Amino acid sequence: MNAVGRVNPARAALALLLVLLATLCVSPHSTVARVSADALPSRLSDQEFWQTVEDMSERGGYFRSDNLLSNEDAFQHVIPTLERRLPSGGVYLGVGPDQNFTYIVAMHPKMAFVVDIRRQNMLLHLMYKAIIELSADRAEFLSRLFSRPMPEGLTSGSRAAELFDAFFAVPPSASLFSQNLSAVIDRLVRVHRFDLSSDDLASIEYVYRAFYSDGPELRYSFPRQGFGGRWFPSYAELMTATDTDGVEHSYLADERNFQALRSYEVNNLIVPLVGDFGGDKALRSVGRYLAAHRATVTLFYTSNVEQYLFQSGDQWRRFFDNVASLPVNDSSTLLRSYFNMGGMGFRRLQPFGPRSGFTRSGMLLDSIPELLDAVQRGSVHSYYDVIEHSSSLQPVF
Repeated sequence: MNAVGRVNPARAALALLLVLLATLCVSPHSTVARVSADALPSRLSDQEFWQTVEDMSERGGYFRSDNLLSNEDAFQHVIPTLERRLPSGGVYLGVGPDQNFTYIVAMHPKMAFVVDIRRQNMLLHLMYKAIIELSADRAEFLSRLFSRPMPEGLTSGSRAAELFDAFFAVPPSASLFSQNLSAVIDRLVRVHRFDLSSDDLASIEYVYRAFYSDGPELRYSFPRQGFGGRWFPSYAELMTATDTDGVEHSYLADERNFQALRSYEVNNLIVPLVGDFGGDKALRSVGRYLAAHRATVTLFYTSNVEQYLFQSGDQWRRFFDNVASLPVNDSSTLLRSYFNMGGMGFRRLQPFGPRSGFTRSGMLLDSIPELLDAVQRGSVHSYYDVIEHSSSLQPVF
């Protein structure tokens, strides 16, 4: 104040500027209690979307399966816990195919990034994007996805099981496949003007033909090795799965979920990237983007990628360095899947899955800040260590 008790305008402006600068200079590597996501865009233009995909992506890598859909049969079991524990808003990170959609519509983030080592996964998401945008409702989406004529009698209130029963009863159509493939390519190349190569378009056709050929019975498989497995859940089984209380959460469970997903796609807010979790670009680029928009990671779904990183030298250390570059807060959570077919026998492990019987997978939660602290303390040396670290967050059956 000056001599007569009034605020000096210039000094007040300088003080406000210093506060703003201090706020902007908070390191994205640190754990912060609260970070607003209000600066995230409510929509990306087509040019912004594609530029983000190209600028943040790495060169595509190899994975042994096509991974056109999940092999995690218990992926919905954790959703009620996520809904109770985590706030909406913020940013979702994930890996793999369309199970990400179910987590996104459950968590209501402002924006989502899906990072996968295979370029084909990015193209799979672009195929989904086009089909979802072109479809007014769930029935039309499934008709386009499987290239099957629209069955009669379906309504906006039809349950997911009713939708799939109806589509099981109609055969695929070669003419619909050709027509729909042209519409998908037209949507991506001529409407959105994404710069896709001839190899990209051939990969999209390869992926789309798998949905046409197998329909609702499509399963996780290893076609390049010449075998698959009926023990993996089908697309229909995954979409009609429930949590442990019998509640459906998939993006096709009801029309509200599908329309929420469609809104994300129409607004270009689900951004698929090509990137190695242990790479030096994709995850760090996401971290810089979030820091610039004052946003934090709410949920990071990693599937069982960590298992492979621990099999690849120091890749797991690079991954955790990348995770440390992401802006997080005290509630930021990592969601990983755990497969118990190998009889690993982790201590105290109670995954979000069936309590008895043959369980292919379970879902495990971990606090990102606490996990990073454990890595920094030197308490993490193996895949077993990160699995056991998440056991303290499991429900008591």
